[in-house]
Amino acid sequence: MLAIVIGVAVGIYSAIRQYSPFDYSFTSISFLGFAMPVFWLALVLQILFVDIYNHWHVRVFYTSGLNTVPGGPAWSLDRAQHLALPVMTLFVVSFALYSRYMRASMLDVINSDYVRTARAKGVRERKVVMRHVFRNALIPITTVAALNVGGLLGGAIVTETVFTLDGMGAYFVRALGQGDTYEVMAYLLVAAVIIIVFNLIADITYGFLDPRIRYD
Repeated sequence: MLAIVIGVAVGIYSAIRQYSPFDYSFTSISFLGFAMPVFWLALVLQILFVDIYNHWHVRVFYTSGLNTVPGGPAWSLDRAQHLALPVMTLFVVSFALYSRYMRASMLDVINSDYVRTARAKGVRERKVVMRHVFRNALIPITTVAALNVGGLLGGAIVTETVFTLDGMGAYFVRALGQGDTYEVMAYLLVAAVIIIVFNLIADITYGFLDPRIRYD
C-alpha cells in the first residue's frame, strides 16, 4: 500500500515535471530499485543497522525475530521496529515498479487529443491532470498492482527468511525443506486464490475508471 500510494504520487509529479531535476533524481532511484535483488537489499539493511547499534548502541530497528509477548503499547512499538526493515525492503522494489509505470502511463495520456481539447476550453491545469489524465492513467497501474500480488508473495518468502519472521513465506520455506507435500500444496492453493481474486478486483475496477468499459 505504501509503494502504491507513494509510487503513484511520484509518478504523477515526474510526468508533470518531465525532464526536471526531480524527474531525473527519482528515475535514477527507480532504476536502482529495479536492479537490487530483494535478498541483497535485506542483507544490506541488516548490516547497516547492526553496524549502527555496534558503534553507537542505538537500537533503531530490529534486524530479525519477533518474540515479544502480544499486548500493550510496548508490543506495538516492538512489532513496528521489527517490521520496519522488511517493509522497507519490499517497498523499495515495489516503489520502483509503480513510479515508473505511473510516469509512463501519465505521459502517454497527457498528450491525448481529449486532454488538449480540455486545455483549449480553458479547464484549469489541476482539474485536467486529476480528472482527465490521472483517472485514465490508473488503468495500467491497476493491472500491474493486481499482477504484482504474486510477486509480492514471492518477495515475502525471501524477506521473511532473511529477517527470520513467521509468515506465509517462512511457512512455505519450512514445509519445502521438510518435504511436506500437503503444506506446500496448501500454500500454493492460497497464493493462487489470492492472485485470482486480485485479478478479478482489477477487472471490476476497470469499469469504474473508464466508463467505456462495461460488463454485460
